[in-house]
Amino acid sequence: MAGTTNRTLITDLAEGEHVSGPYAIINAQLGKTRTDKLYLRCLLADRSGTAPARMWSIDESAFNRLPVEGFVWVEGDAQAYQGEMQIIIQSIDPFDPNESMIRELLPASKRDPEAMFAELRAIFETLEHPAAGRLARAFFEDEPLMAAFRTAPAAKVLHHAYLGGLLEHTLQLCQLADRMLPLYPDLNRDLVLLGLLLHDMAKTRELQYDRAFDYTDRGLLVGHIVDGVILLREKAYQPGVDMPPMALMVLEHIILSHHGVPEFGAVKVPSTPEAIFVSNLDDLDAKTEMALVAARRDRGQGPDLRGAFTEKHWALNTRVYRPDPLHE
Repeated sequence: MAGTTNRTLITDLAEGEHVSGPYAIINAQLGKTRTDKLYLRCLLADRSGTAPARMWSIDESAFNRLPVEGFVWVEGDAQAYQGEMQIIIQSIDPFDPNESMIRELLPASKRDPEAMFAELRAIFETLEHPAAGRLARAFFEDEPLMAAFRTAPAAKVLHHAYLGGLLEHTLQLCQLADRMLPLYPDLNRDLVLLGLLLHDMAKTRELQYDRAFDYTDRGLLVGHIVDGVILLREKAYQPGVDMPPMALMVLEHIILSHHGVPEFGAVKVPSTPEAIFVSNLDDLDAKTEMALVAARRDRGQGPDLRGAFTEKHWALNTRVYRPDPLHE
């Protein structure tokens, strides 16, 4: 087991190709077949993306040696199944990569984080209310926080789950809002944009991403929704920011309600026009990205991935139809 990453990236795997090398492992679980035989199911990842993986014969002692989230060395084969490429594992062992390898093994945004950050800052230079501008600057001038913001994933697994994903998701939302807000002139643009900037900001505290993606102790005990309000207050109460109390309360409400309903983690149901807009836009971007990742359209329309539909995507509650019918 050499310390090399010379292997085909997950997004480039072809049907029947042999897989050999280190990968990040995500959400490792022990399942049972219909004949009561134990098997391993998980996701394997590298900087290019993720793929479902199965090992059809494994015992509990071998499974218990594996990290639930971490790094492993895998021998196996790529296999097309129901519209996506999966990896059938023959052997799997824990693996401890050195620091130079970790970036290769964690999914990362294809976009340059510094360029995305510059685009985002430019949007917030257009805020009209002086206090809104001061609050935005209080965040952007906190370099340790912004360094984490440029690096963090937006989620552990579901959407934009890659390095730089939080920044990419936030930028996408702000760009969508900037194009849509002229259609809704009675919405307060400053509050919407600030709400979008801040709604997931505390994921910089909720998630750890220096090795495998996982939740921090603070993430498990407090979570990014409540912690987002704490982070907002830390900035809003800095000398010189002077955010109007009612505006601050509405921003807190946007953060507390952006998951929409309590069963999805919302502390409050969205109850202002701006909160409703933010919550629905956030849901649109997250689910669209999940659907596109599931469809794998960026990998072309070739015959390798047999089957027009993916397996059922539990977060979308459907099987995703892969082809673009107008694609040439």
